Amino acid sequence: MADLPVLSQMLSQLFESSQYLDDVALHHLIEALCKLSHEAMELAYANREPSLFAVAKLLETGLVNMPRIEVLWRPLTNHLLEVCQHRHIRMREWGVEAITYLVKSALQFKHSVPLKENMELQTMLLSPLSELSAVMHADVRQRQLDCVLQILNGAGEILSFGWPAIIEIIGAVNEHHGEPLIRTAFQCLQLVITDFLTVMPWRCLPLCIRTAAKFGSQTQELNISLTAIGLMWNISDFFNQNQDKLMTTQVDDGAILPEFPGTVKMPQFDKLWMCLYAKLGELCVDLRPAVRKSAGQTLFSTISAHGSLLNPPTWQALVWQVLFPLLDNVRALSSSASNEKVDASGNILIHHSRNTAQKQWAETQVLTLSGVCRVFNTKRELLQMLGDFERAWSLVLEFIQNAALSKNGEVSLAALKSLQEIMYHNADKTVQLTDEETTRIKDAEIWTIAWNIWLNIGIESTKITTKNNDTQEEFYVPSQAFLTALIQIFPAIFQHIHQRFTLADFEKFCIVLTNAVCIPVQTDAVPYIMSSVSDSLLTPLHDGILDCMDLIQKEATKEGSNLKHMIPVIFRQLLVFSKFACAPPAYTGVEHKYVKTANHYTNNASVEMVSMNFIPFGEKSISICVKLYQSTATEECVMHENILHEIIKALRTPLAMKYKCLSSSTWKLAISSLITILHTGLKVARAKPNYFTGMWDDLADTFDKFLFPASVCTIEDRGLEEIVLDETIDCQVIELLRDEVLPHAHEMPHQFIMQIVVLLNKGSIHSASDSNICYESDWKLREIFAKTCFETLLQFSLLDDTCNNNRNSLTATAAGATVAGVNAALTNANVFTNVSGGGGKDFAGRLAVTALLHRFQEVLKRFNDDERQSGKCPLPRFRLSEISFVLKAIATLVVSMKKAPPSKVNKPAWDQLIGLYPYLVDCTTTTSPEVSRSLREALLQYTDLLQPPKCLNTETAKLQIATQSNGQE
Repeated sequence: MADLPVLSQMLSQLFESSQYLDDVALHHLIEALCKLSHEAMELAYANREPSLFAVAKLLETGLVNMPRIEVLWRPLTNHLLEVCQHRHIRMREWGVEAITYLVKSALQFKHSVPLKENMELQTMLLSPLSELSAVMHADVRQRQLDCVLQILNGAGEILSFGWPAIIEIIGAVNEHHGEPLIRTAFQCLQLVITDFLTVMPWRCLPLCIRTAAKFGSQTQELNISLTAIGLMWNISDFFNQNQDKLMTTQVDDGAILPEFPGTVKMPQFDKLWMCLYAKLGELCVDLRPAVRKSAGQTLFSTISAHGSLLNPPTWQALVWQVLFPLLDNVRALSSSASNEKVDASGNILIHHSRNTAQKQWAETQVLTLSGVCRVFNTKRELLQMLGDFERAWSLVLEFIQNAALSKNGEVSLAALKSLQEIMYHNADKTVQLTDEETTRIKDAEIWTIAWNIWLNIGIESTKITTKNNDTQEEFYVPSQAFLTALIQIFPAIFQHIHQRFTLADFEKFCIVLTNAVCIPVQTDAVPYIMSSVSDSLLTPLHDGILDCMDLIQKEATKEGSNLKHMIPVIFRQLLVFSKFACAPPAYTGVEHKYVKTANHYTNNASVEMVSMNFIPFGEKSISICVKLYQSTATEECVMHENILHEIIKALRTPLAMKYKCLSSSTWKLAISSLITILHTGLKVARAKPNYFTGMWDDLADTFDKFLFPASVCTIEDRGLEEIVLDETIDCQVIELLRDEVLPHAHEMPHQFIMQIVVLLNKGSIHSASDSNICYESDWKLREIFAKTCFETLLQFSLLDDTCNNNRNSLTATAAGATVAGVNAALTNANVFTNVSGGGGKDFAGRLAVTALLHRFQEVLKRFNDDERQSGKCPLPRFRLSEISFVLKAIATLVVSMKKAPPSKVNKPAWDQLIGLYPYLVDCTTTTSPEVSRSLREALLQYTDLLQPPKCLNTETAKLQIATQSNGQE
């Protein structure tokens, strides 16, 4: 045993002396050691402890013969590679240790020809290290990658020709390898990309891209995948910073770069970029959401930052071979994704908005679509220079349409935002082509495609479906945000298509608007959809719809507009909207229960739906309609289509409902709108009566239902102040009749004038026909209205301006508050007499007198009856005031009739007036001083009507004639 060290030293000296052997002898030595090693390997297969002597001495021989490494390298390393594949772990450990140590030593050895300049030697030395990639044992691969990492840290700067081998070793890691092996390999790749891109040959750059992409797609470690995508961003930065150098470098071997069909003679620098974009595009459809998101963001950020470096023809390849295939793949994978909840049993918490594969793919679809649309926005001018831009434009809009019709609310809303971005970004852009006519035609085609896509989205997404009781399917209801975004896109499109906008287009557009308005709202969304940009209560959707209508009407009312013929249908659509203030629309087929929503935060969620408040929307529609009519009332199409008549019928609904309206502001706006419209429309109707023959009955009916509504409102319901204001509005209607209707009675149908007079008669004495009056305060609230009606009637019963000469005597017969009203009526009557004439005035006057006298008789009879029944109890004060007012009015009317020319007052009117006398006599039993004074005034006016009987008058006349005859004789 004491001689063992001596023998070991002598043995070492023996192998050290192999450096002095010639090449042949050296080969024999290596061959002998290899044979000895084979024997040891055979023994190791029998599970016996192997002898490692031969492997150790092969290593020692290689190290001492490093100056002539070319002689022994291949036979030596070939055997060591065999050892590395042995199943005995000790044999493999020594084999891989020998190879990696030899490689590292050979790379650091000072060769006669510098290694950095010797391509053959570099390739030979790294060859056995590369061949280790074929070994399936993880421990061997681990030692191999450790060696690569050490080489990069110690000799990376001299690997001028060995970079392909190094990168291939790094990229040889497969999915079945463990996480530690993948992590080591990735450390090597990080070192290569961060430190050695500038020194490696041009041909190695595509290898770097593919290797980084491979690590991005591995599934063992998510963080490595995400970091690998970051490395691809670093590569893009390197390309950008070294573009001059890369562009000037010529590479003869085209096999290292992929081919992109359809692009002739693509520059190598562009191919480099396309390789990067293509690999990022592949990662955008990875099965893991985080990888897809990171890859998508990197892809579109890279295109945005460095896309300008590409030649224009290369953009065609980018669009058609990277972006569109990516959109198509994402769409296909999204549609087939599962909606089952993903496993969240690990340490990572998953938000409920991403807890299914379907929701996760929805995020990818949003990212991809928005990214492609952003590319089209920023590069549109460049893309439009290419020959197939219209086809590309059409395709990207089809992808948007498909996404917008998705049942996932996140995807559909994002699609509309992308469409909105494209429309508004390109709204004012034109392509600079030499042929202006070609430019105009192409621009028209582009925007026609956009309009058709918008229309398809609008019709399909707002389509009213019928409930299927057999399948019990839940309804899908688009969100208010989606509908608002859809409507807000229209103005950007309309400004480009208004020259070609047809009536059929407008009708389809109205279908979209009407359906969108009818769609109910999720209860949880109600507090968040109110408009914050204006003081109105309009929701953003309603605001957007009315903005679109306003946009179209402004275009239609322009001088020389080609849309002028659409004005009537614009009116009709506005009137449809106006009706919603009283009768909110119902979403056909959908009960306001639980329906499937467009909310992407829930999976197959069911949320209660409610209808929105349509009152502000309907009222704003009325206001727009009024303004439009004021500016278009004289248009031939407006008169021919009977728009005034349709407006009256639409306003009749809230006016007839009056106090039953959901909001009092509705009927108040309706009546003010009617008054405003009639101030304009009645003038037109008088000038062009043939267009308005059918509206008069509806107009009279509208007045009647508004002034005498079926719904009764008392002080307890609304309060004294509000009801007084309401009565003021009623009086404004009567003033309209006084100023715009009765003065022009000869120009309007007699039947209509008769209806108006009957209406005034009905309102002139409120208590005579109103059985709902129970309190004095209730009558007081209508007293002003009744006086206004009476004064208007009285105005048209005064048939000759001669009564003006007796104003002082008439004034003397009136007293109290009524005097002012009567005098005002007389004054107005003179005006009427002066400005009107003919049969119409006489007709109106006679009708008014008859109506007044009939009304007076009703009130007198009712008063007398009530007073007799009351016994000693006096009637309420308001009843006494009423009868006093009537008696004064009778006195005034008698004066007026007496002063009128005989031809203007017919005999039935006198008969009616005289018929009142018995009722006046019955009033003499009253105990009220106020009534007595008024009665005295009325009876005094009957003095001139007291005449002898007709028979007495006849005898007197005969006697006078006889007397005259006798005197002549």
